[in-house]
Amino acid sequence: MFFKRIKTKASQKLLNSILNLRSVKFKTGKIQSVGIIFDFNNFQDYDFFKLFFTDLGVSINGIRFISLIGSKDDKPNSWDAFYSKDDFDWFGNCTNVEVDEFTSTPFDLLISYYKPNSHELNLVTAMSQANFKVGLTTQDKRLHDLILDVKPSQTSTFKIEMIKYLKTLNRI
Repeated sequence: MFFKRIKTKASQKLLNSILNLRSVKFKTGKIQSVGIIFDFNNFQDYDFFKLFFTDLGVSINGIRFISLIGSKDDKPNSWDAFYSKDDFDWFGNCTNVEVDEFTSTPFDLLISYYKPNSHELNLVTAMSQANFKVGLTTQDKRLHDLILDVKPSQTSTFKIEMIKYLKTLNRI
């Protein structure tokens, strides 16, 4: 219990330092690539995002997913990337290659589609090199550029709000 608290404190320091160093520079133009982060235990509807973004003109090859699973034993048979809490060391650094690839990809749009708040999901969101970040959690407002207050189960509301804001920002 004591060691878990130390690990959480150290990774929280890393999260704060990443968020404090973040510079917000938006690129203009249409969205070509989308990264989606979610908690596999609470949401598994890949097809919703695939259909949604292909309808908006994003190539299927431009959509990438990564999800947090409970443990490595729970990993489903899928071609998408997964990671667990065990993939983080004592200082909050991730040892999973899939997470490193995902976070180093400069997506035009990153969707953090999870509620309730999770430290590991927030850490991957913060480490991402995405140009524009959209999220559902409101714990730390530095994490996202746009926060939509909807539940993950409200996919139709999310879709309507997302289209509204992307049109306003001239991204679709």
